[in-house]
Amino acid sequence: MIRFASLALAAACAVMSLPAAAQFAKPEDAIKYRQSALFVMGQHFGRLGAMANGRVPYDAAAAAANAEVVADMAKLPWAGFGAGTEGGKAKPEVWKEAAKFKEHQDKVIAETGKLVTAAKAGNIDALKAQFGPTGASCKACHDSFRNQ
Repeated sequence: MIRFASLALAAACAVMSLPAAAQFAKPEDAIKYRQSALFVMGQHFGRLGAMANGRVPYDAAAAAANAEVVADMAKLPWAGFGAGTEGGKAKPEVWKEAAKFKEHQDKVIAETGKLVTAAKAGNIDALKAQFGPTGASCKACHDSFRNQ
């Protein structure tokens, strides 16, 4: 029993230390990571936009699946913006205005969560209603923190 408890404690400590261990070997790795996460997010968001704007037929199951990917991906890129990872399309303000950048992160994550709820409602009107605010949260972050 003591051995099991020790193993369980070791496993719990390992899991809790993952964020600290999840650093990138080189700044370029962090840049690639965040750009890749945002690229995948944008691809799936674009599919939702095509439905919301009537360019493709509305498919409730596809909308829900794409919204889930968008919301999941929205949680990932931020780890790639650590100290010493300047570069890519990120403006220096990402690191100079860290609190403001964090507010934008939180807003994107919140809006993509609402997008999932809207997409799972199973009607195009709910998707359309949330698509705009979600896109606006992405745009606000890009306007403030991304070089075009």
